[in-house]
Amino acid sequence: MLKRSTDIIGAILGIIVFSPVFIFVAIIIWCVLGWPIFFFHDRPGLNEKIFRLIKFRTMLIAFDPLGNPLPDSERQTRLGHFLRSSSLDELPELLNVLKGDMSIVGPRPLLKEYLPLYTRRQSLRHKVRPGITGLAQVCGRNAISWRRKFALDLYYVNNQTFWLDLKIIYTTFGIVLKREGITSENNVTVSKFRGKSE
Repeated sequence: MLKRSTDIIGAILGIIVFSPVFIFVAIIIWCVLGWPIFFFHDRPGLNEKIFRLIKFRTMLIAFDPLGNPLPDSERQTRLGHFLRSSSLDELPELLNVLKGDMSIVGPRPLLKEYLPLYTRRQSLRHKVRPGITGLAQVCGRNAISWRRKFALDLYYVNNQTFWLDLKIIYTTFGIVLKREGITSENNVTVSKFRGKSE
């Protein structure tokens, strides 16, 4: 109950403080990329319940002659790269926190298609709400291996405290300012999880 109350207060304060940035980014995206401004994607949350993740759109909507989306590297723009590297694309997730889909701190929500690939131990990451930031994000972000990410996620699930959350939030600001660990091996997006066992 304390964590949920803290999430609600933190999300409201975050929306108020960052509202000028939110509006400015929305206008820039509309001018550069057009409509829609937001990107919605189904992700598994607490107890693997599916919810709609809200982010700012960072890529062009473009398809090949067969109707398949072009690779991320071809749809990415300078604006999109900046939004991702600065984590500004994740500001709308504060709305997910208010709705109760997410927490400010917790394991990052991954793709729905990964659910059948998890080991029983890896699936324990869904015993808590997913977060805007998390232990894996302050210990390497996308530059670390999947094995390391899951290990950090499970450590958080088993050892979460109010003070650990505060430490993660404080460290997150430094990571974002330095733009560390944005991608793995210079990819536009992190490589997909293939179902490796621990």
